[in-house]
Order: sequence, then structure tokens, then C-alpha cells
Amino acid sequence: MPELSISTWSLHRALGKAWYDRTADGFVNRNADVGRVQLIDVPGEVASHGIRQLEICHFHFPTTDDAFIADLRAELDRHGVSLYSLLIDAWDITHPDPEQRERDMSEIRRWIDVASACGAANVRVIAGEAEPTTESIALSAENLLQLSDYARDCGVRVMTENFKRLTQRAAPLLEILNTSDGKIGLCTDFGNFKGEHKLDDLAAVLPFADSVHTKADYEDGVMVRDRFLACLDLTRKANFSGCYTLIFQDPGEEWTYLNALKREVLPYL
Repeated sequence: MPELSISTWSLHRALGKAWYDRTADGFVNRNADVGRVQLIDVPGEVASHGIRQLEICHFHFPTTDDAFIADLRAELDRHGVSLYSLLIDAWDITHPDPEQRERDMSEIRRWIDVASACGAANVRVIAGEAEPTTESIALSAENLLQLSDYARDCGVRVMTENFKRLTQRAAPLLEILNTSDGKIGLCTDFGNFKGEHKLDDLAAVLPFADSVHTKADYEDGVMVRDRFLACLDLTRKANFSGCYTLIFQDPGEEWTYLNALKREVLPYL
């Protein structure tokens, strides 16, 4: 059955963004941007709004040492919240320099380890920054499958998304998925396809989606409701049964807008 979820990206102004140095224990935030909300408090906050699935952006971890991960898992358990996905929002598995590409793959594997330690069901890996060509599509699929094999041994599933240059249209994304024999999951983001082909592209990929990022457009702070409902209607036509993840990134009080999104999404659960 479909479920509601939320991404920490929806709270990014409250959380602040972390930048990392490596240490012997993992990654530690070296940024002075300390948020008004701490990641450790997010499970309780989302549970108070009736949401039981969470996606965490990798850059919202203040540290990945064992003590913090243990505390985070305890908070997730205490509030009955499952960590659906860790969103790995950096690095390029289609980088043209093979040495840099392998360094990027190594960083992603380290975050897969973090996802596993946190008990995440999935990790989302960006398919690539390259222009969509036969070669880049094949390279992306190959490296996603490599990461999938690594993640499976860690008890985590790899997903990708219609995100960044390589998958800005449906066709290359579908090629990647068709090459993966079902080993790669898909998060479909309402906001990442653009222009006149947006609804057609969404309709093409939604039958493959495990989760959707339900992101609305706003004009002068007001939701463009008809556009949002058009996207939601496509999930129904695709018989979507995964996580509807509420995404809000515009200016404004987050939970006011997130609860408005929730009201629109509830009839589709």
C-alpha cells in the first residue's frame, strides 16, 4: 500500500547544510552553518505529523561516527519511523576521467556503508552528470549495477532518479532501467522533468517508480494546484503503490506547506 514519507530536503533551511572532512570514524561536519533543527530530532518531528517513512540527504548528517548512528537508529525506533532512503546527492558515476570516476564511486560506496549502518532500506544514487549518449547511458548502467552489487551485500537497495543531466528526459532513464534487470529502483521527482514534455516523461517512468517526490510549483507562495494534481493523477494511472515523499523547498514555514501537500496526497494513498 502507498505510504507518506518526507525528505530532510523539505527541512533544509531548518537543518542547515553540512560539508564534510573524513576522519577515522567517518565524516564530520566542518561547516559553521548550524541549523535550528538537529537531524537527531527529525524522526520525532515527522512522527508528530503522522509520517512514518523518512529520507535523509547525505549532507544533513552532522557526523557519521558510531555513536551518532546508534542514537539516530534509536530515535527512529522510538518514534516508529523507518529510514526509507539515504539520498546521496553528490559525485558523478559518469565522470569522463576514469580516476576521478573511481574516486567518486569510492565515496558513494562509503555512503552506502553509512546507509547500511543506519538501517536504510535504500540509497539513491545520481545516474550521472554526462550528456545522454549511448556510451554514457551504458556507463551509468554499468556503474549503478556495480554499486547495486555492493549495496546488496550491505542489505541496501540502490535506486536512481530523474535527476541531473543524464536523466533529464525519460528515454535515457528508461534505457538505464531496462539494462538493470530490475536491480535498480527508481525515485521519480515531479519537479525534475521540465518543459512541454514534463507530463509525458512522468507518465513514461512512473510505472517503474518505487517512490515519488511529490513536489509542487508555487507562484507568489501559492501552490499551482492543477499542475500538482495532474502529476498525482499520473501516479494513479500507473498504479503506483510506493512512498509519496513530501518535498517542499520554497521560502515559507515548512510544515504549513508540507501539511498542505499532505492534504492533496492523502486521497491517493
